[in-house]
Amino acid sequence: MQLYDSGRAPNPRRVRIFLAEKGISVPLVPVDLGRMENKSPEFTSINPRQRVPVLVLDDGTAIAETMAICRFFEALQPEPNLFGQTPKEQGLVEMWQRRAELDLLIPIMMVLRHLNPGMAQAEVPQVAEWGEVNKPKVLAALEFFNDSLADKAYLAGDRFTVADITLLVALDFLRVIRTEVPQDHAHLLRWRDVVSQRPSAKA
Repeated sequence: MQLYDSGRAPNPRRVRIFLAEKGISVPLVPVDLGRMENKSPEFTSINPRQRVPVLVLDDGTAIAETMAICRFFEALQPEPNLFGQTPKEQGLVEMWQRRAELDLLIPIMMVLRHLNPGMAQAEVPQVAEWGEVNKPKVLAALEFFNDSLADKAYLAGDRFTVADITLLVALDFLRVIRTEVPQDHAHLLRWRDVVSQRPSAKA
């Protein structure tokens, strides 16, 4: 199998961190988003949505979408468990993963894609007003996650899960919109310091 990857993009990094936590090694095929290689006929034949990451299995099956790829590897190698073991834990992990993705990571992407001139070819049309609308959404999400981490070690409970991967990648991606976690968000900063020390965070 092969994983089509792009080093600068947040979603491929989520998969790389997930694989590092699992101790799984998969050959990477780099896709240069800056050169629009994801728009090429060759890549489009693999993923018509023209997005990374994409996992191509030995039989030619292509699995796109970040969480779909992670769930494939969770089923392939259940331990260490990252999606939850009990029904309750699975529900909580799914809830927090979606919140981190929808409430923080995607608004960051919208600010970047609609306000950065360098993204004009990738985001057609760019709608500056939509980029501006998402700026306060990012700040509100940071406050929400800070409050949510006031009484727990990790986002979905007492251990590291895929929800933490999404939140970490989102926080690191703040740099592209020149935003930082406010210094008064002590719980979120404490959490980030802890999870950033995991070896997988370097993926």
